Amino acid sequence: MEPTRTSYLHITGPQKIIFYVMIAASLAYMVWQIYERSRQWNKGRPIDWKPLGWQGIVTFIFGQRKVQSSRTKSGAPMHMMIFYGFMALLLATTLLGVAEYGHVLGIPNFHKGGYYLGYEFTFDVMGLILLIGLVWAAVRRAKMLKAQAESGRDVLSHDPSDWSAICLLIALTVTGFVLEGARMANSPESWDNSAPVGYALSQVLGSMPDAGYIGIWWFHAVLVAVFFAMLPRMKLKHIVLATISAAKAPDRPMGHLRQITMEEVEETEKIGASEATDLSRWHLMSLDACMTCGRCTEVCPAYGAGKSLNPKTVVSSVFGALTTGEPLADAVGEENLWACTTCNACVEACPAMIRHVDIIVDVRRSLVAEGKLSGSGADVLRQTASTGHAWGQPHARQDWMKGLDVPLARNTEDFEYLFWVGCAGATDPLAVRTTKAIAKLLNKAGVSYACLGSEEACTGDPARRIGDEFAFQEQAHTNSSVFKKYGVKKIVTACPHCLNTFRNEYGDFDADVEVLHHTQLLAELVGRKQLVSASAEGVTYHDPCYLARVNNESQAPRLLLGQRSDYDRDRGQVMYELETGVPVEAELLEPEHTAHKTLCCGAGGGRMWMEEPIDQRPSTVRTKELLATGAKTVAAACPFCKIMLDTGIKQETDEEIRLVDIAELLQEANAE
Repeated sequence: MEPTRTSYLHITGPQKIIFYVMIAASLAYMVWQIYERSRQWNKGRPIDWKPLGWQGIVTFIFGQRKVQSSRTKSGAPMHMMIFYGFMALLLATTLLGVAEYGHVLGIPNFHKGGYYLGYEFTFDVMGLILLIGLVWAAVRRAKMLKAQAESGRDVLSHDPSDWSAICLLIALTVTGFVLEGARMANSPESWDNSAPVGYALSQVLGSMPDAGYIGIWWFHAVLVAVFFAMLPRMKLKHIVLATISAAKAPDRPMGHLRQITMEEVEETEKIGASEATDLSRWHLMSLDACMTCGRCTEVCPAYGAGKSLNPKTVVSSVFGALTTGEPLADAVGEENLWACTTCNACVEACPAMIRHVDIIVDVRRSLVAEGKLSGSGADVLRQTASTGHAWGQPHARQDWMKGLDVPLARNTEDFEYLFWVGCAGATDPLAVRTTKAIAKLLNKAGVSYACLGSEEACTGDPARRIGDEFAFQEQAHTNSSVFKKYGVKKIVTACPHCLNTFRNEYGDFDADVEVLHHTQLLAELVGRKQLVSASAEGVTYHDPCYLARVNNESQAPRLLLGQRSDYDRDRGQVMYELETGVPVEAELLEPEHTAHKTLCCGAGGGRMWMEEPIDQRPSTVRTKELLATGAKTVAAACPFCKIMLDTGIKQETDEEIRLVDIAELLQEANAE
């Protein structure tokens, strides 16, 4: 006899009908609940962007990229076991259904022979993997909740109902195995050992009467129906909603904020989002997909520094406001809204694809439009609008050039690169050192470049992320016209914030330019032997958020320090090899968090210009981590980071610690 098994063993025709009705009713109830939730999402703005579609589902659902790149050591493998175990059993059920009912479509029953034996073994093992992952999750959750209660941190959700999902899945998996063992015990076959877990249980259960098997079968069937019916009410709903979220996610860079048009303002009589319904339908749906895992809170620099901002709570507050109608600023809290550095760590970490920064900035826009921003944050907006300089010092645009051979665009007929200095690069003493070093390196390498000097103006990045959208747009139009005036096609800049704005946002304003960070261009020059790399001896490097996380560049800075880095983004690790033909004198002293998992310095989102308590500065947390490497030199690649880390180092130690940009180290290595 060919290996196979009887479907619905001992289940009569009337019992089958009852089963079909029960499952159909539970599925219908599940769909109805999802439909009702979708009516809430549809209260938002229509989606006005190109979605990721199948690419998003493959990458973020089946590929589980966000989970694989989780910072936690045990969370990722545990979740992978649960996800792939669950998907395997879903596939097993689907294949069994096709084999059982495929004859209606002319598909013969293929559930037999070698296929059946492979099916039984494979899905038995995957079911065991699922069960191990679920038990692991339960134990881990209990330990984390205990530790969280002792520390007073609010990362992982502590809602008792969250246990229902784990317990229900464990019950489904266990009763599935028990049902399999009962079938084998009730109707043994020589090939039963092809399903090792079920076979082992059958040996424990021993012979079983038909009634016992039928009782177990119905208990498992009822649990399946309960699972479907309860799915939209539990955190397990993310199985469905996260899939939709991944498909509908905007196909645009993390560093690109939505442009508001005057037509939209005239139509809605609003700037930004004052109510939940002002957000897009996709944003509202992604908020509903949140499973309160706390990954966003875990990586938030503001929360880590002791501020009240909690991204997980922001999500629940915003979605809750959709039901209550409470103004978003009140629901989230203005203090929390202004605490955000827009570093996008929460966005990078979120497995449900929620774009927290989009939402926070949209609410900020509403507050700014209503005149609810005061203090230093309001000052930078006024300074940028009146002078085109974030620090209000437009006269300083050319001061740094004194004594240097720096060509100006207005005096140069043709040049390859526009060297964009930026407000900080032309004004702040620490950043000016970097600017001068870059100019000297470009001159030494014979690069064709020019600067705008007094014609340069702020990119508008601080204004946009603080919430003054139209001040940003004015700067964007001004700068774009200057680019066209001089035929600028390539830009190099030392500021990752300027880089991000030009690369990801100026395209909305007809600026067609290629943008490089200074470390990227300098790395090319080192590769072409026009410059030599620096030494990493006694050096630790701080990855800027807007370079490493938002714009995915973590290798070029390390190349300049003589390291060849093979960066695994999913694992969040930088692995070094010796660059071919280039001897490496010392290995870079890496802090715990590197590349796209870097810790924010606290300057982004306009926080550079806002006051905050000394004991709540993200720069302090990052500085401690950098100093823990034992390095005597801290290298940066962002003027904002350099300013913040300078304060942090002076606050944390009296020891002589050198703070430099990588360009300064490279300039020293190439000094004649």
